[in-house]
Amino acid sequence: MGMSEFYGPADEAESIATLHRALDLGINFFDTADMYGMGANESLLGKAFKGQWHKIIIATKFGIVRDPNDASIRSVNGHADYINKACDDSLKRLGIDVIDLYYMHRLDKTVPLEESIGAMAELVRAGKVRYIGLSEVSAETLRRANDIFPITALQSEYSLWTRGTEQTLLPLCQELQVGFIAYSPLGRGFLTNTISNTMHLSDKDFRKQSPRFMGDNFARNQQLVAELTEMANDKHIKPAQLALAWTMAKFPHVIPIPGTKRQSYLEENIKATDVKLTADEVAKLDDIFAPDKIAGDRYPESAKSMLDS
Repeated sequence: MGMSEFYGPADEAESIATLHRALDLGINFFDTADMYGMGANESLLGKAFKGQWHKIIIATKFGIVRDPNDASIRSVNGHADYINKACDDSLKRLGIDVIDLYYMHRLDKTVPLEESIGAMAELVRAGKVRYIGLSEVSAETLRRANDIFPITALQSEYSLWTRGTEQTLLPLCQELQVGFIAYSPLGRGFLTNTISNTMHLSDKDFRKQSPRFMGDNFARNQQLVAELTEMANDKHIKPAQLALAWTMAKFPHVIPIPGTKRQSYLEENIKATDVKLTADEVAKLDDIFAPDKIAGDRYPESAKSMLDS
């Protein structure tokens, strides 16, 4: 996502080099969406991976509709006709014949779930999609959807400072054998301990409107990251590596997808797979980042209406 929008200016050459380096390092699962850069991110991956799709598992999403005249205006569409068109458009931008994993990016609460999931199931039967997934839905919605057609993956925000899925969604995913894809596992960069303030962020950077990056919330959350950094220093690793290792140590079916625009951070992040945490270390991190210690909501009020949780 960050290669096309939301996290400052884009650099296509560096983005493509980073994608190629990821493939060289053995990463084969790439996540995008039609709303990232209003289609530009899918086109970027299509350009970067042309001729190499046999090496890759690609996941993309539909459902968040942006106003072409004002991209900040968004709505959700889960109607069958829209889903069919969105899929065809994504296939064209990516330059492929089939999408490995196709997510409903947000639940359209005005459309019967049977219609939306039914349309996705038809895409599987038509050979345009291999597996289907959901994003940011409640446990109740996940169970209902899985009764209609098998759900392969659920993508929701999950990190040390966003743990709301632990009580119901993560256990349900284990029960239903649904993979859990953790987005923003580095807290939108906050857990890397490289953001001392938001002054250097561009005005279009999403984090400028994020409650956790504002005022007293920012300062309080920095105190938690200082403790994370101290633990990381003791293990001679980076805070980002410790945060990623924690997500993989908590539940066996969690796959974190840290976003980056640069090769240097990519190479740093992948080393988290070599970090082994003891039960005591996991428990200590759980305590440092107990949900009641996190300051601020994860989304501004304007975005909360799009969440099914």
